Amino acid sequence: MRQARPGTATARAAARFLGAALALAALVVTGCAPAGSGPTSDPNPTDPSSTVPPTAPSAPNGAQLLQPAGAPRDLATRLEVPWSVISLGDGAALMSERDTARVLELTASGDVREAGVVAGVQAGGEGGLLGIALSPLGDELYAYFTAVDDNRVMRMPLLGESGERSLGAPTLVLKGIPKAGNHNGGRLAFGHDGMLYITTGDAGSTEHAQNLDSLGGKILRVTPEGRVPDDNPFGHSPVFSYGHRNVQGIAWDSTGRLWASEFGQNTWDELNLIEAGGNYGWPAVEGRAECAEPGSPACESARFIDPVLQWRTDQASPSGIAVIGGTLFIASLRGERLWTVDVSGSAIGEPREWYRGEYGRLRDAVAGPGGTLWLLTNNTARGTPRQGDDRLMEVRLDVSGRG
Repeated sequence: MRQARPGTATARAAARFLGAALALAALVVTGCAPAGSGPTSDPNPTDPSSTVPPTAPSAPNGAQLLQPAGAPRDLATRLEVPWSVISLGDGAALMSERDTARVLELTASGDVREAGVVAGVQAGGEGGLLGIALSPLGDELYAYFTAVDDNRVMRMPLLGESGERSLGAPTLVLKGIPKAGNHNGGRLAFGHDGMLYITTGDAGSTEHAQNLDSLGGKILRVTPEGRVPDDNPFGHSPVFSYGHRNVQGIAWDSTGRLWASEFGQNTWDELNLIEAGGNYGWPAVEGRAECAEPGSPACESARFIDPVLQWRTDQASPSGIAVIGGTLFIASLRGERLWTVDVSGSAIGEPREWYRGEYGRLRDAVAGPGGTLWLLTNNTARGTPRQGDDRLMEVRLDVSGRG
């Protein structure tokens, strides 16, 4: 189901997406090893009602399907409520800790040190220092965090060489995002178009999601300086899509399609394919819109976009996501597993699960160096910590036997 879009809001953005994506397509499939092992737990995703018919717009991209090969290995341990990780490409990384507001540097030699503390963070509940992203030039670190009155985004110069990195004075990018004890969103990522995308939650007030004057329950799109791009769908607004409950993962595939993971309330978690100006239905619908009672909100849902996939909330609670090759990887919190989905073509593959219950809650998933996937656990704030938690782990990726 589709809602009419205002003007040609993203025609220019889509063209830029695809141009950059073609150059990227050859890169995302390099470093992959030969075919490897299957899942370490039951690969059957859920009951048949848990998934939407596998359709999505766009043409196949031909990227290779990848899967985890064996057990992950630890890169860093004893982290305190980590939330986001950035691979710096040489085995080094930057990580955010939600409650301490620290940005940690993992050096290429495996040492963990403090690069800086983000000023103004007021941690509480699910709020604190959340997503971080590196600028396209690699010279600034962007941080999404909960402050006294709101959630906001700041940018800071990233100073020093590897092993000696530090943070410079912060500059405000965007403020006024609703905050609460939960549903704070918080993921940051730069798109193929060079714009900064920001995921926000409804902050526990469902009316934010459908209110285009609120920054809550949205995916936002701004320039690196925080200005509204001329081709945003709602004029001088940073809103890119709306009707979201709590988006915590965004990633682009090699054709430029934008994917987002979203927490449901009690029934369905979602994987959405994001369109500029799209309305994803919250709070009128959760998961697919099903019209059983004429006159109900679901029956008026032609203006909403259905999720591409949905899961029961105890099987997912999806947070960070990454697309590597033709595979989308989803870190799951309550579900305590990694999901993989084939997004290499116009038809979406059946999801597969990995490591169910083996490493606890998974908060983030990012592409690591040399054909690897990095996973960040999140057991120290909620769940059952294992010895050494929380941790950053690395698993090698092999070409999947499917597809």
